[in-house]
Amino acid sequence: MIALLRSILAVVVGYAVFAASSGAIFMLSGHAAHASASPAFMLITILAGVVFAAVGGYVAGWLAGRRPVAHAVAMAVLLAVGATVSLVMTLGHGAVWTQVAALVLMAPSAVVGGWWRAHGMSRAT
Repeated sequence: MIALLRSILAVVVGYAVFAASSGAIFMLSGHAAHASASPAFMLITILAGVVFAAVGGYVAGWLAGRRPVAHAVAMAVLLAVGATVSLVMTLGHGAVWTQVAALVLMAPSAVVGGWWRAHGMSRAT
């Protein structure tokens, strides 16, 4: 039971790292997440989201203490579900570049973060 709770907490905290960091970019920039944006803003925001997602996947794998890639995949699924729901709700009401980037680039990046955690763990042992 403790392992299950730890796994759930790890995935939620990993996702929170991504969501809080990504949300902070929009809050600090004053740019609405579902508004059209300049190519430069889109590039910077997407690159930051990819990095934050990888960090979130790494954190999920680290906090779980076992099977880091599996926990990063779970975090990526949570990210993808959130992006999909947001995409469906935004269609026809705003720009969807953030959701598409989250699905195509950021969710896979979370899995890479878990892989990095696993790779680092295997070297340390």
